[in-house]
Amino acid sequence: MKLIKRILLSIVIILALASVLIIVTGNSHLFKAVSSTYLVGRTGPSIDEHAIFESRTVEVGKHQPWELGEYYNKIYDKELLTEIEKFNPAALLVIKHDEIVYERYWENYNENSLTNSFSVAKTFIGLLIGVALDEGKINSVDDLVGDYLPKYKDNPELTIKHLLTMSSGINFDESYKSPFGHMAKAYYGTDIKKLNENYSVTETPGENWKYLGGNTIILSLILEKVTGTTVAEYMSQKVWNPIGAKNAALWSLDKKDGREKAYCCFYSTARDFARIGKLYLNGGIWNKRRIVSQNYVDASTCSSYYLKDRDGKPVDFYGYQMWMAYYKDMDIFYARGIQGQFIIVIPDRQIVIVRLGHERGPNLANNHPSDFYTYIDFALKQ
Repeated sequence: MKLIKRILLSIVIILALASVLIIVTGNSHLFKAVSSTYLVGRTGPSIDEHAIFESRTVEVGKHQPWELGEYYNKIYDKELLTEIEKFNPAALLVIKHDEIVYERYWENYNENSLTNSFSVAKTFIGLLIGVALDEGKINSVDDLVGDYLPKYKDNPELTIKHLLTMSSGINFDESYKSPFGHMAKAYYGTDIKKLNENYSVTETPGENWKYLGGNTIILSLILEKVTGTTVAEYMSQKVWNPIGAKNAALWSLDKKDGREKAYCCFYSTARDFARIGKLYLNGGIWNKRRIVSQNYVDASTCSSYYLKDRDGKPVDFYGYQMWMAYYKDMDIFYARGIQGQFIIVIPDRQIVIVRLGHERGPNLANNHPSDFYTYIDFALKQ
């Protein structure tokens, strides 16, 4: 019995010392990370975590429902659907000429299920920057970041465009495996602004493309500054309400009444995510109402060829917080998230695709997840 007591006491002491070490080294986010993953049988984030984080509601206005196509769910390729099901989908939605032509949900998900957007939210922040530009709250994408945020006043070479195109030269890291990296601290931490201030410009902006969520966080801080409101509230007023979303969305915060995790964590439904695709497809117009300028949409969906990727090649796959692809003689642009979240727009066919789920293809083909092409092939069969 004494031996057992000694062992238990030793374990308690070790845990206590480990906890102190975690706190003093600035890694208190690990408490949240471990409790919401390993202690509940997971190894990382999931699409169903809005209840474990504080969030801010993105309110809706008058719902504008989608029309169903004449052949709704009657035409589809079974072989491609089998391929799609290999990556644990939650939802697949295909809209053609403003009508839903295919819609399917897996497990217990349905048209009203809110799931995590992950990095699809980056595109939403890019959209809001466009709205702020149109309203004159931001003068130009060439404005200096330091004109808006004192943290960067000594970096006169850093512009808003550099943040939009992931070419800021700031030394963020984007490791999704390291529990001590920027992404882990941003996702599980409680002060996303302070976290970002620990990083600085170490390379010349506007030269090299590096996909870093910290850039999107800075954009959200600029939005806060120029609008005088929260990112979620601005999204509601300028986008979510006008485009007739059915369900109020949730945007995860770093703490109660805190800041939105702007690089990710926008919880919504397949049908409402599709509205963003339709908005971009129509050049920034929603049912005859201008939401964002055509010029900004064009710039957002134009590749940043002047930048170099990690292999020294021109960046022909990224614009303003938006991905670009060329497939089957068609220009395509899309938003994407780490676990297989996609809003895909095919202008030539007037198609919008939304795919939500738990994982995506493990390999990249021309900088795009391999399963990305499968969703396009499936939609083209409609």
